[in-house]
Amino acid sequence: MDPQLSSHVHAAAGAAKAGCDVVLPPAAAVVILDVEAGALPNAPATAVAVAAADPCGGDNDSGVDYMARAQWLRAAVLGANDGLVSVASLMIGVGAVNATRKAMLVSGMAGLVAGACSMAIGEFVSVYAQYDIEVSQRKRDGGGADGDDEAGLPSPTQAALASALAFAFGAILPLLSGGFVPLWWARIVAVSAASSVGLAAFGAVGGYLGGSNMVRSGLRVLLGGWFAMLVSFGVLRLFKAAFNIDISSA
Repeated sequence: MDPQLSSHVHAAAGAAKAGCDVVLPPAAAVVILDVEAGALPNAPATAVAVAAADPCGGDNDSGVDYMARAQWLRAAVLGANDGLVSVASLMIGVGAVNATRKAMLVSGMAGLVAGACSMAIGEFVSVYAQYDIEVSQRKRDGGGADGDDEAGLPSPTQAALASALAFAFGAILPLLSGGFVPLWWARIVAVSAASSVGLAAFGAVGGYLGGSNMVRSGLRVLLGGWFAMLVSFGVLRLFKAAFNIDISSA
């Protein structure tokens, strides 16, 4: 084989092994150096070979930057999932020792308000710590920390608000589904069923937005929520039996 064509043949063979359609790009976009044969006689010294960047001729990704989504997706999914699991487990736990509808409704509302405030404060403190770290790093790098340079910095206020709203959104599902059902067993079933649907949906949506398997993601979140609700009900039921507590009239 002509040694001048060896680089072309090797590049085409490598692409064929990778299962790609070989398309030679324009000479202006590709630069190839034939080390063995030197420059081709009738070609410029700078343009003689096939591109080495991507043998398949392009990026196979869909163009979605999943890493850019990671921060807000984590906060949204975590907040909604935490709100749903926390309030559902709280209502079921209270329902294990108190059969009244009012007790479950009040416990669920208290869990929603307290949990949303806790998530907001926790996220605000956490993101503000990250903000301070990034500002200090920019000062050490000589970039300064003026208003012109704050565009890429995290916003503690936005993070706190997003976490609180996500928590409340997740918590409202079990609260509305079981807080107004008259029968005790029906309330437990309603809260469990609505929470299961919500958990599976949150997990699937998180998997879709994150580019992972939706079924595995939904199942993982669902099993975690079931475990939390089962433990809450079981522990409170055992607590009632161990101490002979009856607060049904509360």
